[in-house]
Amino acid sequence: MPPTPAGQLAVPNLHRAARIEDAVHQLVERRLRRTGWRINIVAYTGYGAPGWVRVMCRVLLGRPDTRQRARLDKVRGWRSFTTLPAKHVAVTIEAGGVRHEAQTDRSGFIDTMVEADLPPGWGSVRLSLPDAEPVEAPVRILDPEVRFGILSDIDDTVMVTALPRPLLAAWNTFVLDEHARAAVPGMAVLYERLVTAHPGAPVFYLSTGAWNVAPTLTRFLSRHLYPAGPLLLTDWGPTADRWFRSGREHKRVTLARLAREFPEVKWLLVGDDGQHDQEIYREFAAAHPDNVAGVAIRRLSPTQAVLAGSMPVPHGRPSEGPVGQKWLSAPDGAGLWKLLRDVGLV
Repeated sequence: MPPTPAGQLAVPNLHRAARIEDAVHQLVERRLRRTGWRINIVAYTGYGAPGWVRVMCRVLLGRPDTRQRARLDKVRGWRSFTTLPAKHVAVTIEAGGVRHEAQTDRSGFIDTMVEADLPPGWGSVRLSLPDAEPVEAPVRILDPEVRFGILSDIDDTVMVTALPRPLLAAWNTFVLDEHARAAVPGMAVLYERLVTAHPGAPVFYLSTGAWNVAPTLTRFLSRHLYPAGPLLLTDWGPTADRWFRSGREHKRVTLARLAREFPEVKWLLVGDDGQHDQEIYREFAAAHPDNVAGVAIRRLSPTQAVLAGSMPVPHGRPSEGPVGQKWLSAPDGAGLWKLLRDVGLV
């Protein structure tokens, strides 16, 4: 950004909410640094293809934890939010033997694509900065020959959360012990069978949840034996031009991005009928028919549908999708597996 005539850097025209948030963060940061809080890097799982990789991480100012515990008996969601972003910090990214520099944004995030010659499969990139311990960020590199992938919603698709009811969402996010979260029956087995039937197929998890809970979600998916894969989450709070981010727009933009990045991959889109997955998937399938292998919708029970703020869908009613698309619906992973097998997707 070029300097202004007065020699000061030009300041973006931020929304009032963003300016308030920045001012509060600046005040709190000065006080926390004096009390011993320090910078650390939180690495998120990235992805890419031979020649490039998308690297995602966040640099935070957090309380040093000197307690030595053999294991965490209870992990409450609110602990994920007791941090402060480290803004405009330079991070060194080492990928495939090449060093790159990136700078965190006003929320402490880095989301960048770098050139890297990494082989297909699982690999890692190294993230470092002078005031923090270096970390390794896992990355999934897709083989150019891969033609099938799984893109899954999280809330009420792989994990029972009863979103978007505000009180229940807040309870699940901030209060509930992460070990008490329930997995949707049969979905982990379904995904494992799919990746076995399609060797090399990636699994991406797309959610409107905040990046703050990414470590919790990663542990949940691992504990319930879901295939490992990148989480594609969003940041809560004000943006440069509005009070709050749009969850639906986050999903739409992410789907369109994956279609551009992997034009040869056909995605099995997995979601539920309790939020807006059907609408978003229908739009994407209509706009990118060559990138959709099918749509699998987990049908909520009447009670779950009411908790999720939607009307129950009568059993046996077929879901409607774009012409030519395989649009399937069942209450659990076992039912979806049978339907996917019947239509020849496995």
